[in-house]
Amino acid sequence: MKRMLAGVVLAATTATLVAATPAMAAAPKNPVVAIKKQLAPGKGVKFTERTIIDSDGKREVFVRRSGTLQFSRSGIAASDITGKFNISLKDLGSDTEEVPDLLKGLAAQERTIRVGTTSYMSGGMWGTMLPEDKTWFKYPKGPTGGLTGTYGQPLNLAESATLKTLFKGAKPASGGYAGKITVGDLWKVSPWYRATVLSKPAKKALKGTISWRVTLNSAGLPTRLVSTFPVSAVTGAGKGTVNVDTGFSGWGAAVAIKAPPADEVATEFKNGEDDGSMVWDSLGSFGG
Repeated sequence: MKRMLAGVVLAATTATLVAATPAMAAAPKNPVVAIKKQLAPGKGVKFTERTIIDSDGKREVFVRRSGTLQFSRSGIAASDITGKFNISLKDLGSDTEEVPDLLKGLAAQERTIRVGTTSYMSGGMWGTMLPEDKTWFKYPKGPTGGLTGTYGQPLNLAESATLKTLFKGAKPASGGYAGKITVGDLWKVSPWYRATVLSKPAKKALKGTISWRVTLNSAGLPTRLVSTFPVSAVTGAGKGTVNVDTGFSGWGAAVAIKAPPADEVATEFKNGEDDGSMVWDSLGSFGG
């Protein structure tokens, strides 16, 4: 009887392994082809993400973002992204009345609409500097996602050159692919990344490695992208790790992103300055 049972178990196990082998061996669909088919004017994709910083044994959500990307034939034509640092006014000081307005903006939500290479910034720090009758600041060749975008997903899978570079050395992983790219190589191939961080990272940061893993649906389109890289890749110094977890939905949906109404847009701050890089100087002291 025991021999018979053993034979049944062995046969069942063998049948299961034989049936499972083809599925286990089959590599996921190549997303390069699938994504390129989505890159058509008037189409796009939505995303949500959170950024976690792991430093000195503490792991905390630092930024939450959501947005929509509108495609061109080669990548991104426009974007609309909302982000917020995971902080409140109380985190900025025990006496909130003494906290400068510029820093108070860190606790507020910001929104960035980018059409071509022109960014329109609202809320966050930007809102504290605008004239009273304006809600947007026009920033030619501005950032893709405001201040919070600096800590957002550095890899844009809807960017043809970036996509091609990422998957040169990618390997199949459970449900998708995984790979690595240096910050320096990403800076070279990705206009999106260069626009996101605005200034070239320090030499040491350029040598840093971004590890990534993408999950695909049955059509080969990304549903999730997780990237991990050193804090120094963002701040130029410091210890710790940044983990950005981005979810995608609605690939190929109709998207029409437009610039804000002209009468709501300012081209200079209430103090008369028109250079948005001054805000980046404030971010440097905050992020470092």
